[in-house]
Amino acid sequence: MALELIPAPHFDPNVEQIFRRGVELARACTSVPWWAPRRAKSVRIRLRADGAHPLTYRVEGPAGAERLLSTTPFGPQVRVVKASRPADEPRTHEVRAEFIVRGNPVQPLREVPLEPDPLQPLIDAVAEVRADLNEVAEVCIDLQRAPKWALRARRWEVMDKARRAEQREAARTWRWMHRDSARIGDSLWAQLGQLTVRDGRGRRSGPLLVPPTPERVDRGEALGKLAEDNHLVRVQILVRCASNTEKRAQAQLARVQAAFDVFGGSARLVMRGVRIGPWRLGADRWPSRRRFDQRWATGQCRPPGPNWVRLEELLGLLKPPTVHCRLPVLPMQLPNFVAGNPSLLLQGWHRGPDGRRRAVATYAAETLFAVAVGKAGGGKTELALAQAIAYAHAGGGLLFIDPHHDSWQRGAQYLAHDSIMRRIARINLRGGDRDNPQISSWNPLGMHHGGARHEVVEDVVDAFASVFGWDDSAAPRALAIFTEALNVLCAVNEAACQAQRPDSQTTLFHVRALLTDPDFRASALAAVADLLDDDSLGWWENTFTSFAPEAFAVILNPLGRLAANPITRAFLGQGRGIYNIRTAMDERMVVWVCTAGSGPTDRLLVALLSRDLLRAGRSRVDTPEQDRVPFRGYLDELITLTGAAPDSIASMFEDFRKFNIQLHGMTQLLARLPLPVRQSLVQNASTLSTSQGARAAVTPITEEWGDRPSPAHVANLDRFDHYATFTVGGRRVGPLLIRGPHLDDDFADLARPHRVHELERAADQMASVVPLDVLTRRAAGQLKRVTDFLAGQAAQDAPHAPLSENRDYQ
Repeated sequence: MALELIPAPHFDPNVEQIFRRGVELARACTSVPWWAPRRAKSVRIRLRADGAHPLTYRVEGPAGAERLLSTTPFGPQVRVVKASRPADEPRTHEVRAEFIVRGNPVQPLREVPLEPDPLQPLIDAVAEVRADLNEVAEVCIDLQRAPKWALRARRWEVMDKARRAEQREAARTWRWMHRDSARIGDSLWAQLGQLTVRDGRGRRSGPLLVPPTPERVDRGEALGKLAEDNHLVRVQILVRCASNTEKRAQAQLARVQAAFDVFGGSARLVMRGVRIGPWRLGADRWPSRRRFDQRWATGQCRPPGPNWVRLEELLGLLKPPTVHCRLPVLPMQLPNFVAGNPSLLLQGWHRGPDGRRRAVATYAAETLFAVAVGKAGGGKTELALAQAIAYAHAGGGLLFIDPHHDSWQRGAQYLAHDSIMRRIARINLRGGDRDNPQISSWNPLGMHHGGARHEVVEDVVDAFASVFGWDDSAAPRALAIFTEALNVLCAVNEAACQAQRPDSQTTLFHVRALLTDPDFRASALAAVADLLDDDSLGWWENTFTSFAPEAFAVILNPLGRLAANPITRAFLGQGRGIYNIRTAMDERMVVWVCTAGSGPTDRLLVALLSRDLLRAGRSRVDTPEQDRVPFRGYLDELITLTGAAPDSIASMFEDFRKFNIQLHGMTQLLARLPLPVRQSLVQNASTLSTSQGARAAVTPITEEWGDRPSPAHVANLDRFDHYATFTVGGRRVGPLLIRGPHLDDDFADLARPHRVHELERAADQMASVVPLDVLTRRAAGQLKRVTDFLAGQAAQDAPHAPLSENRDYQ
C-alpha cells in the first residue's frame, strides 16, 4: 500500500510529533506475516520530484500497516490520501546511487535543526527537474527495525574492538616505559647511582617497573548509539534520476549527493562505490545494478552494511516539508503565460531556483478579485495596464476606470490594433486641452436600454444618498421627494420609448422643472398617470403640496453644481445617452472611462457610474450562467473612487462573482479605504499583492501572510517588484516575489505609436462623441423636446408601442 502525505501551508510540527511518527514507521515494519523474510519487513519513504510537484512525500509499506500509518501525530496539519504506484515511462538516461553510513559506526549523524527545514537542500537539488523534458528524481528511504541478533553481534564486535584497543594501548605504554627505563639505566648518572645505592641486603638497587593495567572499557561510551535497543533502525537510501536529455540526470544526482552532506558529522551519508578516474563503480554499474533494481522494485531492505541509525538522527526525513521550507513554484502550480489565451491572466515575471525567469499567469476564471497596494510609481498601474492590454488582445472585454487619464496615454499605443479598434470606446470626462472637446453622453434615467424603472430609480437615489449621506434618519424628506420625482421622470422616459421617441426622454436636470414648474409637473403627471400607481399619484396630490419650496434645496443644489460644469451638463443632459455598460459586458467591449477629478461634483458623477456598473452587473441574472460573458473591471485609485461610492464598490467585490465579472482594485493605502470596502477586498481577494511602501502601509497585507515576508523586507523592494499571493486550483500560492511587467520592455512588439490617433478616432466613434458646444445646445433644448412630447401625449390618446429592445452600445 502507498499513502501520500499532503502538508498544509502552515504545517509546523515539533520534535516529539516527528519522533512519534518515526516510532509508528518502525512499528509498521512488523505488520507482515511471521513467516515473511526479514528483508521484507520494511517501510519506505519515497520523495519524488517530477516537475509537476516540487516534492511529493509518500509512505509505502505492508498492507497490514495501512490503518496504523493513515493516522499521523501531525493531526489536521497533514492530509493522508491513498496513492497508487507512479507509472513511469522509460527514459533515455538513468543514473542510480545508494547512500550508506560511513565514519565512526557508533557516532550519530549531524543533528540538523528543524528550522530551516532539513529537506530544503534536497528540494533545492530537485528544483530544476522539468516536466517538459520528462524528468524525474526519486529518493527512497527504507527503514527496518534493527535485528537483535545482529545488534548483539555488532555490540560484541565493538566491545571486543574497544578492549583490544585498550590492551594495545596498555602494551604500547609498557613498551615505552621499558624503553625509557633502559635508556635512563644506561646513562652515566644511573651507573654511578647503582654503585652507591644498595638495599638492606647489600645489593645494588635499580628502578622497579610495574606494567600498566588496561583501563576498563566504558560500555556506553564504547557502544555510542548502539548501547540501547529502542528506536534503533537500519536504513537503506536509494536514489534514481532519469531524463531524456544527456547529462541532466547526472547533474541532478550530483545535486542530491550534495544535499545529503548536510547530515555529515562524525558519521556521514556517502555514495557507495569506488571512483577510478572519471568512472565510478557503484549502483549504476555491474555487478551492483541488478541488486539495486531488485531492491528498488520490491522495497526489500538489504543494505550492504549495518547502516544503523537512531530515529533522532533522521527527524528531518520523517515528515513532509514544513512551513520553514521554501518550495519552488512550478508551471503546474502557477502556469506560464501564453499570449492570446483568454483563460490566462498575466501576473509578471518569477525567477525560479535555477535562475531562469518565466512569465507567470493565473487562470482568469479563478482570479475573481485582485487587490494591489503600494506607493505611487511602484508599478501597480503598470501591472494592471499590462494585464488589461494582454486580456484585450486575447479577445476579452474589460472596463478601465482611470481618474487621471494617464493610463490611456500610457497604454494607447499597445491597443492600436484592428482587432481592438472594432470594439473599443473611450469616455473622456476631463475635456482635454481643446476649447471644444469631444464628449460622449449618458442618461442615468434613460429607459431605451430596456432596464426596469424601479432599478433605475433606486440606483440614482442610492448614488446621491451615498455621496451626501442621506438616510431615513438624517434626510428622510430628501429621499422621499427625490425618489418620487425620479419615478415620474423615468415613467415619462418609459412612455417616450414606447412612443418610439427616445430622444425626448427627461434627464436629471429636469428634476428642477418637475419640482418648481407647476405646468410641467401637471403635464408630466397627466402623461404618465396610467404608468403610476395610486400611491404615487396620491403622494403628488396630497403630500407634495405640503412642502415649502425650501425643502427642495437639498436636491436642487447638487443638481445645480452638475449643471454648472459644461462637460457634466453635456454628458448627462442628453435624452438618448450612448454609454451602456451592460451592452459592453455582453459584447466583450474594451471601455476606458477617464473621470474628471475628486471634487464634490466629480464624486457625484463617479457615484452614478459606480452604481450603474453595479446595476448592470446584477442585471445579468436574466442570462443563464453558462452564457454570461466574462468581463473584467480595473479600478485605479480606489481611494478616489471609494470616497464617492463606498457601498457600491463594496457590493461589487461581494456580488460580482455570481455574474462572471471580475474586479481589480489598486490603491496606495489600504487604511484610507472605507471599512466596508477594505473588509470586502481582503476577504474576497483571489490575488493580493503589495509593492514597495512605508512599513505602516504594507503591514496590513503582510499580516495576512503571517509576516512572511516582513514589512521591512517589502518596504525595501525595488521598483516594479512586489510580493503576491494567487489562487490556482483552489489553493493559495505564495507569497512570491514577482517582477511586474514593463510595457516598454515586455510589450514592445505590440507598440503601434503611429496608429494612436487612429485608435482614438475609433474609440471616439464607438462612443459617438460630439463637440461640446453641440451637446450643450442639445442639453439646453432638451426641456422643450420633453414638453413637446408631453403636449403631444395629452393631445392624442394613441396606443402604446412596445418597449424598445435596442441592445446596441449606441
